[in-house]
This record gives sequence, structure tokens and C-alpha cells, in this order.
Amino acid sequence: MGLLTRAPVPVDSFALDEVKTYLRIDGESEDSALAALIVTAIEQCEAFVGQAVIDRAMTEVLVPVAAWQMLLPEPVRAISGVVTLNIGGATTAVPPSAYEIDIDAGGRGRIRFLAPVAEKRVQVSFSAGVAASWSGLADSLRHGIVRQVAHFHAFRDRADELGPPAAVAALWRGSRKVRLS
Repeated sequence: MGLLTRAPVPVDSFALDEVKTYLRIDGESEDSALAALIVTAIEQCEAFVGQAVIDRAMTEVLVPVAAWQMLLPEPVRAISGVVTLNIGGATTAVPPSAYEIDIDAGGRGRIRFLAPVAEKRVQVSFSAGVAASWSGLADSLRHGIVRQVAHFHAFRDRADELGPPAAVAALWRGSRKVRLS
């Protein structure tokens, strides 16, 4: 497992509207604060379930070896490119004949190198996420995120306990992936 970089979590108007309806908030004065809470709740959901929730671009830096290496997180939707990284950060495309990629039915993406690569690090570009957008999320994930936002909103001025509330954890538990290795 290497260095993982993710594009920012997208927050669309459907997510914001659903949170505002749940919290019974009218107007737009709290929109930016609520959007930030949605991002935080989605990130917490992703950490809890062990998967990317909303599809977005990612990169992972790996050492080019002949053994299969798994990409994180899951589910990988597409692997779009592989480049070498030199010490100065310059990139060079790796020819497709130098590696194999695979995405299995469970969304686990992996890569292995068939030929030696000039540099000691490669960057793999891919996209990963359970759903393409907020409206495509399973109800349990979506409602858990909304309830987590409500929890953050309610405790915004005082200390909070660790982890999501039990009701949120119960909603997310069915989507939890645990990786053994």
C-alpha cells in the first residue's frame, strides 16, 4: 500500500437539500457550514465502512514490482493511467505493455508490473466509489451520513464522544468492508 491522494469529496445540491430538510433549516445562511459537515460525515463514513462512498478521482504511489498490488480504497471503478515518478516529481507514462491491471467483481483493483520500470515509484490513477453521486447511494449510507451531519450540527459548540452515534453505526454496518492481510 502506498501514498493515496483523493480528489475532494463532492457535495451536490441533493445532499445539501436532504440535510437541510432533516435539520429543518430554511434559507442559505448555513449552506457552507453544512457542506463542510457533509464532507466530514462522508469521510467518517468512508473510514467506518472501509470503502470510498462517492466516486471520485484518486492516485496511489506504489513501488513497481512483479507481484500483484491492491489499490485502496474500494470499489475501484476504473484504472486510467500509470506514470513513473522521479525524485524531482516529474512523470513519464508507463507503456501498457509493462503492466497488467485488473478489477474484480468486488471492485478490488490491482496492478502488477511485467517489465522493469526505470524509476522506483509509480503513480496509478483511478476512480473509486460505491455510487456515482449522492442520489445513487444506498439509503442506509445516505441516511447515516445525514444523521451524522445532524450529530455534528447538534454538538458543534461542545465536546463530542468518540465515533459515530450507535444509530449511525448501525446504518453503516451493513456496508462495512474489513480487509484481512
